[in-house]
Amino acid sequence: MKIEDDRVAITAGVRGGETLGAPIVLTIDNRDFASWQGRMGPEPFDRPPEPLTRPRPGHADLAGGLKYDRHDLRDVLERASARETAARTAAGAVARALLSAAGIDVFAHVVRIGEVAADASSLEMSQIKAISRVSDLSCADAEAEARMREAIRNASHAGDTLGGCFEVIATGAPPGLGSHVQWDRKLDGRLAQALMSIQAIKGVELGDGFAASARRGSTVHDAIAWSSGHFSRPTNHAGGLEGGMSNGEPIVCRAAMKPIATLRRALQSVDVVTKEAFDAAFERSDICAVAAASVVGEAMVALTLADALLEKFGGDSMRETMCNMQAFRDRVEAY
Repeated sequence: MKIEDDRVAITAGVRGGETLGAPIVLTIDNRDFASWQGRMGPEPFDRPPEPLTRPRPGHADLAGGLKYDRHDLRDVLERASARETAARTAAGAVARALLSAAGIDVFAHVVRIGEVAADASSLEMSQIKAISRVSDLSCADAEAEARMREAIRNASHAGDTLGGCFEVIATGAPPGLGSHVQWDRKLDGRLAQALMSIQAIKGVELGDGFAASARRGSTVHDAIAWSSGHFSRPTNHAGGLEGGMSNGEPIVCRAAMKPIATLRRALQSVDVVTKEAFDAAFERSDICAVAAASVVGEAMVALTLADALLEKFGGDSMRETMCNMQAFRDRVEAY
């Protein structure tokens, strides 16, 4: 939520601003911990706290309670909370530093909230990044952003929530990240899993994705050209991914986020102990978290690409990795 302003402390693995090769430890203090210590601590309870027994539709509460045989659903909802993405975002910043050294940049922008869609088709990627970075909703279309704000206000007044869609773009990735030879090494599959693992994400597409399924192949596949001593593509419908590998074009991923499931206007639920019908329990909630989710999406794409980069080029130091990468680039240029 906006009220949270956590800071990250590096507590191991870095000395004098440089990584050492040891695991990097990032610590984020949970300042809300103290108020829950008597109810969430590891010691046996002198007097058990009142259990949370009313599962919220759209959350992990009921499925998690059934899976792990827990009747106090707080045991489920605390771990399932999207607050854990703070750690992903912190780790993603480390991955971003590695990618930046390799000439790869990752950024996200919001392309839809509710029924309001943004149009950034006339902008260069550098413009999309610059404009979305200074937008509260991470949107590169000012006119659409104003309508998005109004849609969020209307949903809030109705006690409801909104979802949407964000796009993550990675520029500068060399061809050959990922592999076509084994299903679990395909980069498109790894990116889709990483994005789908974010709470409330219900759909992922790469390149033209679902829209491509409605068109003819002649309008979908990217022609290959040779100019100025290298291969190029006049279009990027594939989103920089072919055969499970990066092809040298910008990597484009989109993720669809469902509306936040915690509603002030609660949906009906059933108490897991008494089996009586109740309105679902309400925990604190935002109205729309698409812009925040886009930041997590950046982190997950950065982590996935950093993993693929090290898988491809290896090395025990930045200098070694960069040398290996340059040797590959030289070979590609001479292909």
